[in-house]
Amino acid sequence: MTWTPTADWPRLTRATAHLDTPLAALDLGALRANAADLARRAAGTPIRVASKSVRCRPVLTEVLSRSEYAGVLAYSLAEALWLVREGVSDDVVVAYPTVDRTALAELVRDPAAAAAVTLMVDDPAQLDVVDAVAGPGQRETVRLCLELDASLSLPGLWVGVRRSPLRTAQEARGAAEAIARRAGFRLVGMMAYEAQIAGLGNQPVAGSAPAARVRAAVVRRLQERSWRELPERRAAAVAAVGEVAALEFVNGGGTGSLERTTTDASVTELAAGSGLFGPGLFDAYRSFQPAPAAAFALDVVRVPVSGTVTVGGAGWVASGPPGADRLPTIAWPEGLRYLPAEGPGEVQSPLTGPGAAGLGVGDRVWFRHAKAGELCERVDTLHVVDGEDIVGQWPTYRGEGKNFG
Repeated sequence: MTWTPTADWPRLTRATAHLDTPLAALDLGALRANAADLARRAAGTPIRVASKSVRCRPVLTEVLSRSEYAGVLAYSLAEALWLVREGVSDDVVVAYPTVDRTALAELVRDPAAAAAVTLMVDDPAQLDVVDAVAGPGQRETVRLCLELDASLSLPGLWVGVRRSPLRTAQEARGAAEAIARRAGFRLVGMMAYEAQIAGLGNQPVAGSAPAARVRAAVVRRLQERSWRELPERRAAAVAAVGEVAALEFVNGGGTGSLERTTTDASVTELAAGSGLFGPGLFDAYRSFQPAPAAAFALDVVRVPVSGTVTVGGAGWVASGPPGADRLPTIAWPEGLRYLPAEGPGEVQSPLTGPGAAGLGVGDRVWFRHAKAGELCERVDTLHVVDGEDIVGQWPTYRGEGKNFG
């Protein structure tokens, strides 16, 4: 679908007019269009759904029903075990190392879970934690995925996120050999997430200061530089590890880099999740623009002065380095902005600008969370809108009483 703000935000307002705020809406047509667009950009490489960016079991089920998607990239072991028990997927990779001994104890004593869940590792100490829970011969064999750091390292400059200590083919092979010497483990996969390409906006949003345009240009150049070295380094590491273990999968990419990562012959599957919802941070991406499938609404509760209205709430600030890009985007009506001295408040948020002139008490304002999955940590339900109608209420993880951190 083509998202048209002047038509689609009022449509969501009409569909949810009978509901009290704060509320979160999921536009089913936009979700399906985004899922199709991600698949188009993946160009035939299967996509593993990053649940961190979704946090709603019915959404995961909806997306995984598509042939282009296979498996889940979970963000905690407890979450992975729950998704397996609930039948969401029988192929769940935990994207981050875990030392959750309670969840590990559940994993290693359950043959079905042990066959379905793969743990991320990059350090022998992580294997020691598993053995401390239950030693080899006293538990199921644990499936492992080895993470290769995909960041760009330049003299005096680190571009990317601080993840695995393993960067070279030699280091990856050494880690694989260390796993092979340990009883009770089986190395089945590799992962290399290029956060500096997939997760970093490279286009200034409308109205940005000149400094933002300069920064975006620098980001694009660094992304190009990173891509010139990463595929060769990743392929060498995959080949080296493949001499030690029979790999079932090699995971790479993210919503922001699908077109590039799918061209890397060493990668067998991609990861994506944020592009399903289209959060505010994605306004700063140059190569694609998802529809804002997920959004939250607040109502005007007062008009303190002419030209300013106040909505209840809005202080749903995203994780990451503090900055304006972590604030909820005011999506509709157009022409609204936060007051610099107050911003989005915990219980009220004054908004000003030309758009405030047509608003009064009880009128609705739509916001988009800066990051995709974090919206679902704020609400129990996503009200699913299809066209002009609400067709379902899908519980979030929080709505199902689940808190995985």
